Amino acid sequence: MKRILLLLLAAACCLDAATAADAADKDKKRRRKRDRKTVVEQPVPAPVTAPQVCETPPADLRATDSLPAAEPVNDLTLKMTAEQADSLVAAWHEYRQEVRYTDFFNRCILADTVLIEGTDSVALARKDALYAGRLRDLVSPVPLAYNYIVRNSVTNYVERYPDMTGRILGLARCYFPFIEDALLRAGLPIELRALPIIESALQATAVSRAGAVGLWQFIPSTGKSYGLEINSLVDERRDPIRATEAACHFLKDLYTIFGDWTLAIAAYNCGPGNVSKAIARSGGRSFWEIYDYLPRETRGYVPAFIGATYAFNYHRQHGIEPVEPPIPLAVDTIRVNRILHLEQIASTIDVPMETLRMLNPQYRLDIIPASTRPYTLVLPQRNIAQYIAREEEIMAKDSLYLKEYLNPVNLDKKRQERASTVYRIKNGDTLGGIARRHGVTVKQLMRWNNLRSDRIRAGQRLRIEK
Repeated sequence: MKRILLLLLAAACCLDAATAADAADKDKKRRRKRDRKTVVEQPVPAPVTAPQVCETPPADLRATDSLPAAEPVNDLTLKMTAEQADSLVAAWHEYRQEVRYTDFFNRCILADTVLIEGTDSVALARKDALYAGRLRDLVSPVPLAYNYIVRNSVTNYVERYPDMTGRILGLARCYFPFIEDALLRAGLPIELRALPIIESALQATAVSRAGAVGLWQFIPSTGKSYGLEINSLVDERRDPIRATEAACHFLKDLYTIFGDWTLAIAAYNCGPGNVSKAIARSGGRSFWEIYDYLPRETRGYVPAFIGATYAFNYHRQHGIEPVEPPIPLAVDTIRVNRILHLEQIASTIDVPMETLRMLNPQYRLDIIPASTRPYTLVLPQRNIAQYIAREEEIMAKDSLYLKEYLNPVNLDKKRQERASTVYRIKNGDTLGGIARRHGVTVKQLMRWNNLRSDRIRAGQRLRIEK
């Protein structure tokens, strides 16, 4: 009986659950039907006018890839032509050169203003103490000793020939940047930049009585042994860049031999053989210990180096300022792959022939002999784009300017013409200073120019034979 009652109760529960589920299902169907009817009966919304496009889209839209990327604007050009850009770069480079040159002396050189006048014993003693102290303050790996011999060299640069020193300082702004770079790359003391001052007064075409040529005054044998090309058309001893690289190798070799910079500098002047002889005879191991056993010219060489170093660093204390250099400060290099005469360039773009010769002194007859390999052409930065734009026109003039030079007879004639140069005298020039810069004597200058005295004037032209 109990079992029957339990079965009936279970059946009733199942029936109630089925009924409830059926009722719930019917209720869901009614709600869906009502919702569909409500959606259908809603009024159709009015069309929405598209909003105006903003000039700057929202950040979330700018980040998507669905919008086309705006074309970038190159603001660096400032809508300038290539020539205008070159001119701006040249002006920037010249400004940076001036700032760097001035900043060196402002930051690295003590700005004392002591100037001692007079030549009596008291004044000389005070000068000696002042000059010795200033040289000590330079703290150089090259020993900068001071004595009465060095005092004479210092006096030459800062008292006797201040105009010459001013011109050297002006040229230093052109040459010292790459000379310093080459010395640093070679691991050499940067103070060695003063060597071309005493060698050539920073004249790239200087020639000595012994036939040494260029900023660093290489004789032909030494120049060739350090890879410089020397022939009828090209003399890389006159090339400031190539000659500087060769000088760095030579100085490094000399220091390896002697282990002392004063001896290496002396050997640069008279050769390692003469220095070795002086060491053997004196038993000394420094310049001042072998001083009396060196050739006479070399005895003044290291003192002159110290004097030039002093003058470069302390010229302001003596009221000496750089003279505007005749060479552009901002230059660039073009590689030339065809034989080219410099006159082809000067007749086509705005670069005077004299400027081309000053920037490319290694081409002895104004010819770049790039027939079998490329050569370099140095131009003012302002004219680089102009040269590139008119390069075809320049090269097309080869038959006009090279025809007479390719004949051996004409080459000899032109070589003889270039053997003498004309120098235009500037304010402050002296006949002695001009003679020293060009490696000749005053008597020779007077004979070549029919001068009866050594009095000259600015603007006068002097013929200098090589």
